[in-house]
Amino acid sequence: MDSSFLQLSRPLSVKSTFLNAIRKTSSIYSIPIGRNFQFRRHFKLESSKNGGRKTQREGAFDEAAFEAERSRLDALAMKSMAEASVRDTEGASDDDPKAWKWVIRKRIWDFMESQNIAANPRPVHHRIPNFVGAMEAANRLCDLEVFRDSQCVKVNPDSPQKGVRLLTLMGGKKLLTPQPRLRTGFFSIVESGMLTSATIKEACTSVGVAKYGKPIGLDEKIKVDLIVIGSVAVDPRTGARLGKVQGFAELEYGMLRYMGAIDDSTPIVTSVHDCQLVDDIPVEKLLVHDVPVDIVCTPTQVILTNTKIPKPQGIYWEMLSPEKLSQVRILRELKRRIERETGKPLPCGPSEKLPPTAQRSSKPGRRASSKN
Repeated sequence: MDSSFLQLSRPLSVKSTFLNAIRKTSSIYSIPIGRNFQFRRHFKLESSKNGGRKTQREGAFDEAAFEAERSRLDALAMKSMAEASVRDTEGASDDDPKAWKWVIRKRIWDFMESQNIAANPRPVHHRIPNFVGAMEAANRLCDLEVFRDSQCVKVNPDSPQKGVRLLTLMGGKKLLTPQPRLRTGFFSIVESGMLTSATIKEACTSVGVAKYGKPIGLDEKIKVDLIVIGSVAVDPRTGARLGKVQGFAELEYGMLRYMGAIDDSTPIVTSVHDCQLVDDIPVEKLLVHDVPVDIVCTPTQVILTNTKIPKPQGIYWEMLSPEKLSQVRILRELKRRIERETGKPLPCGPSEKLPPTAQRSSKPGRRASSKN
């Protein structure tokens, strides 16, 4: 492990002044690539035909339709989460996990917007917030020994981690990334050897993953060496984190556990702005499926959390609503498989109102539709 790790003696709190937290980082991190990152050209420089063979779905993939549908569903999800925040906080008790989590999230989102720490897409409310200095945080993350030694890195599809996805591919590693909200499938693997100098940046986007990635299923034999996860807030003292509320990071983690791709020893890293470091996430109120982090990378520092929070062991079906199950095909497939293997029905959680997800045609290039 890198000897350059810094341990906070006193975590930053969003209830205190942020003059130090929002200061500009040193010039050594102003360059696009981290100081210890070894650039290796693992992508092809010839045409995108790959030796005369077209890349996956080339010529059939309807990029405009994909992006239009992604944007439409993103807007619907933002609206639904805004409604959920009001519904979950009105008249809720202090012990209600939905209520106290929303209070922290809103505080972070409001501060990032008011101080112009937020970066596009804005506003950052109800998102894993992009932030000024995200590439500096990505550089620090990619300087970590656990990153350098990894061959396959799972990275969330959100905007602030785009730099991590790029550096993963530039380093010749396999990039494992989920379909946004698991709406079109499960995970896709993107390999730098299938990319060109003209397509490697695009491959870090949702459209690029759909164009150049190889979809995998539950039977794929993979080993994930490092997990990079997005956060709205994180406590550097304990490793407790909050996502944007939908719980897909927890579902992705649970399914990877089922596949045997990860275990308790697989490091989990998050990259956030310094202002997203908080000291008021009550560990005792976290739920069993909440995913903690081992390492926090910001534009100015790297923090070992030495978390004692247990990592989830799989999918907790008794907490999974019928609505969530109906939206995510891969979950239904996994549930049927486990029930078939065990001969016993799995439990189901309470009902909830969820934002819509896409229902796409199995043939690429057709415009997607959704069930409202």
